[in-house]
Amino acid sequence: MDYDLTHRNGKPYVMIPLHEYRAMAKDGLFVAKGTSPADDLPPDILEALEVRQDHPIKILRKYRGLTQHDLAAQAKISRPFLTEIETGKKNGSIQALKKIAQALNVSVDIVVA
Repeated sequence: MDYDLTHRNGKPYVMIPLHEYRAMAKDGLFVAKGTSPADDLPPDILEALEVRQDHPIKILRKYRGLTQHDLAAQAKISRPFLTEIETGKKNGSIQALKKIAQALNVSVDIVVA
């Protein structure tokens, strides 16, 4: 296997093809301590999250088949606040992001944009 090496801020990084990264991630090689892998997320959703096609919460909400109203109710936050988070007008508090992540059945690090 041939990989590219790059440096950022004085640190070396290895660049690997996305499909190889996904295969390694699926095997649990990149799961951070204290987090759980998103095993139930299909490759197209993982790719959308990786390339930031939309806000992660919006991507996951739509994948789970939830409306903003549904997700807001499950997370016990207001729908307008959820809209502001999804559109990037507000970052959302850590507490709100935890509730949203729980409602979407993912770890918080996945919903943070």
